[in-house]
Amino acid sequence: MSQLDSSQKEFNLLKFGPVRLVVLQGGSFCNLDCDYCYLPDRQTKNRLVRSRIVPIFENLLTSSLVRDSFTVCWHLGEPLAVPMSFYVEAMEIINGIKTRLQKEISINYSVQTNGVLLTQAWCDFFQKYNFNVGVSIDGPAFIHDVHRKTPSGLGTHAATMRGIKLLQNNHLDFYIIAVLTETSLDYPEEIFQFFRDNGIKRVGFNIEEIEGVNRTSSLQKDDISARIRAFWQRFWELTASVKGELQVREFEDVSELILKSSGRLKNQMSRPFAIVSVDYQGNFSTYSPELLTMKSDHYGDFILGNLVNDSLESACDHPKFWKLLQDITAGCSLCEDNCSYFSLCGGGAPSNKYWENDTFVCSETMACRYNKQLVVDVVLDGIERRLGLKN
Repeated sequence: MSQLDSSQKEFNLLKFGPVRLVVLQGGSFCNLDCDYCYLPDRQTKNRLVRSRIVPIFENLLTSSLVRDSFTVCWHLGEPLAVPMSFYVEAMEIINGIKTRLQKEISINYSVQTNGVLLTQAWCDFFQKYNFNVGVSIDGPAFIHDVHRKTPSGLGTHAATMRGIKLLQNNHLDFYIIAVLTETSLDYPEEIFQFFRDNGIKRVGFNIEEIEGVNRTSSLQKDDISARIRAFWQRFWELTASVKGELQVREFEDVSELILKSSGRLKNQMSRPFAIVSVDYQGNFSTYSPELLTMKSDHYGDFILGNLVNDSLESACDHPKFWKLLQDITAGCSLCEDNCSYFSLCGGGAPSNKYWENDTFVCSETMACRYNKQLVVDVVLDGIERRLGLKN
């Protein structure tokens, strides 16, 4: 694909971004060995070092693609396996760069953790720096411990719950990410009651996806769609019965789009530079964060540059970027032309398309059928019944 000249690049950059989320890998190591994880090399102990933080954030904060605010999410490994002293120093460095560059840009911070390593000191740190905390737990122990184990095969539910109780005792707001596997589908009441009994207020569900090094899913069965629909239906009913005391991300997002939105969903995962993912070496990619650490037959890796030495804008000098843009845009166009759910989805996650169908130029995936389409059907049916539009 031919390169763009400077005037064409400037025009296109106006259509890209702005950066809203930076997914940053403080370290590659994870103390768990969850059997549905997509990350390779999660038992290696590579870390982001101080000397790389400065140029990474200088290049971010001076980019035309960064405008008013963005969130830094420490992820792509267990962030709490990295010493707290690293994050304290990182925060000081980032704040110093903002001051030196006189940038009036708001940076919010979040962390996605398995909760096992949470301590009082971590809670104090999160309070001091106003972190938004996400904890991964799949429900009761008999569900969670099937998939979320230590490298030696031990269940991790009890340790995760100790971390959650610490957050609660410190009055720290947090949300839960739970993965739906075949194990979960017959137990919506038990999962719901677990969240209620433990004072959990906000939950997001991910389905067990075919992604990265996780090449199979327990949801790959011909007869499973009805069971997933039944799970969503029952969880919707249970959630409705407590009138907002448990917020489920999937239900909240779809309800807001149906009831309040005047336009189409803006899908950050298919918009270049809305999400920027950066590994411990400074290598960066865009679109779905899951692409950063992967290699493919068609594109090689998905790395578009290195923020230690390169600007975000320099990615536009690479033919790989324009090939990705062309193919991901074509896939979204197929969704728009062929899928009645497009206005509530925006074209899905490029990573799901690639790992399920071996191409970005496609539409429907298992992930979108089970975690978007079935949810839309359940929520729309529930809203219509609530409004008296359906018996």
